[in-house]
Amino acid sequence: MLTQKMIQRLNEQVNLEMYSSNIYLAMSAWCANRGLHGSANFFKDHSKEELSHAYKLFDYINETGATATIEQINKPHNEFIDLKDVFEKTYNHELLISKLILDLVDTALSEKDYSTFNFLQWYVSEQHEEEKLFKEILDKFEIIGMEGRGLFMIDREIAALVR
Repeated sequence: MLTQKMIQRLNEQVNLEMYSSNIYLAMSAWCANRGLHGSANFFKDHSKEELSHAYKLFDYINETGATATIEQINKPHNEFIDLKDVFEKTYNHELLISKLILDLVDTALSEKDYSTFNFLQWYVSEQHEEEKLFKEILDKFEIIGMEGRGLFMIDREIAALVR
């Protein structure tokens, strides 16, 4: 049985995952509008993945006998300087999500909720993968650059990452 504090924190994370999905969908639209179709597909796919993270939390809350609640989801930022700016903002967002997941893990431990602690380990691993992925993409910007054909090459590299 989840404590009220744990229910609140898990529900906050559900809403944050939905917000993350919307962020990536907005980034997809921005990329598509600029002919960066590889990146647009990547972000659209990533948006779906973030939504699946929300559903997984949503189901967990309900399976424990608590009630998952959906709050208002904030409008995502949708203006960017260039494609590198999009990925820098993405990387920083994933760092924030990692911190919040670790805070959620700390809450589970402080509430002696070992079942939720165990459940959250998947999210800890997932965030490690996300940070690594976006750091590697930013590294490609440094290696390839965006001048001349660089932007085309980066977009093609990102297209290859779509699962």
